[in-house]
Amino acid sequence: MADTTAAHPIVAGIDGSTSALNAAKWAAREAALRETSLLLVHACDAPAVNPRSPVSLPRNYADALREYGDDWLRDAHTAVTAAVSDVAPDLEVHTAVEDGHPAEVLINAAASAQLVVLGSRGLGGFSSLLIGSVAVAVAGHAPCPVVVVRGEEGRSTARDPVVVGVDGSVPGDRALGFAFEVAALRDAPLVAVRAWTYATIETGWPAVPMEISDDDIAGNERRLLDQCLAPWQEKYPEVSAEGRVVRGRPVRTLLAEGAHAQLIVVGSRGRGALAGLGLGSVSQGLLHHADRPVAIVRVRP
Repeated sequence: MADTTAAHPIVAGIDGSTSALNAAKWAAREAALRETSLLLVHACDAPAVNPRSPVSLPRNYADALREYGDDWLRDAHTAVTAAVSDVAPDLEVHTAVEDGHPAEVLINAAASAQLVVLGSRGLGGFSSLLIGSVAVAVAGHAPCPVVVVRGEEGRSTARDPVVVGVDGSVPGDRALGFAFEVAALRDAPLVAVRAWTYATIETGWPAVPMEISDDDIAGNERRLLDQCLAPWQEKYPEVSAEGRVVRGRPVRTLLAEGAHAQLIVVGSRGRGALAGLGLGSVSQGLLHHADRPVAIVRVRP
């Protein structure tokens, strides 16, 4: 069972899009597994537009947007309740309309959440973009793990694995712990992937002569992977975990290994205050190209 408590909900962003609704259904099932509540949040980012006037004016733009938000939340509440009626008919679902930019509202909500779940693109996105700016900003700056869900909820099966990237970093170790937690909750197998190239070997093993064979490098990488897995396997002995060492670029490798995953999990070492700079290149690459849910796990500031 998770170390988190039921007092911390799972938060899902709602904006009226199909993408957000699919993500909310995914979030509802996760909330049922974690025995916690679900908070559906809509951010109303509308400045007052009515000028001062001595006469009575019709409702303003912000009021209209809030009404849309209320309608979308009502529809989402109905949809997620129906989605988990077979496994969690008593799931506690709350809704909230908050004033502010969507990314700021969701990052603030993340401060007291176990998890934030978002769709890959909202109503404001361009059809040519694979992921929206709000999802990138929240994934890069939220203090809790963020899951971005693409496509229809429920495509994976119960026996599909949780796939996690392992790089030996502090965020990577936290991502590994989160992946074990998810696998335990779902009674799913776990596949831990460590990708290497000659470039990563030169950086991580500067004292190793480069005439070393690929088999020797793979053996070193396997030992590092086993060291990373050992404490989490001890904590979650019920999880069937497999480690894979693959020669290849991390993004491409994780996309291939996670093609049939329930969830792909990575840590992020990104830096910076601008949207997108809070994510590293691997997490950004997965968010833009994976067709499975992706969890970004950062180290709390």
